[in-house]
Amino acid sequence: MSKTFEIISKEIGYSGFFRLEKYRLRHTLFAGGWSGEIERELFGRGQCVAVLLYDPERDAVVLIEQFRIGAIGSPERAWLVEIVAGAVEDGETPEEVAYREAEEEAGCAIEELVKVMQFYTSPGGYSEMITLFCGKVDSREIGGIHGLDHEDEDILVRAAPFSEAYRMLESGEIESAIPILAVQWLALNRDRLRQQWSC
Repeated sequence: MSKTFEIISKEIGYSGFFRLEKYRLRHTLFAGGWSGEIERELFGRGQCVAVLLYDPERDAVVLIEQFRIGAIGSPERAWLVEIVAGAVEDGETPEEVAYREAEEEAGCAIEELVKVMQFYTSPGGYSEMITLFCGKVDSREIGGIHGLDHEDEDILVRAAPFSEAYRMLESGEIESAIPILAVQWLALNRDRLRQQWSC
């Protein structure tokens, strides 16, 4: 079977910090032939980066906490525990974004960087593609409040033992998908990573 699709029309519903596009399209079917005409809205976000900052010597991860509009349906949980992340700007590589965001959001410098994976966050209606990294850091001086004033960021930063981060994942204290994936990846790859980084 040939997998293909045809865009019949595309409209821009909104263009600002995010972008909303409305499509009319059709696509080939697994059983053969074509689907009927489908209307879909696509929330545009583009390429983004997340980086799990990890101190292999102290077996600690850097966690951030900030207010998230997407969680206001549960007001008591609108401040989410996450990892450093940000959008890829024109002319930037994902690696450059990882280094930049570590400085801006957590006030720390990445010593080494490992690419973990790429994934769509919610492809049913959202175009965001995440490149996830793990960055080696020295967590001894990590902490405080960080972020860029002109982006209205108010980010609480702390280093936590890996065991505590994993407990937070298991107890549901970490509710955002990206840090859940990152901490689970670290749980599976921690020994190899510490050996690679000579700890």
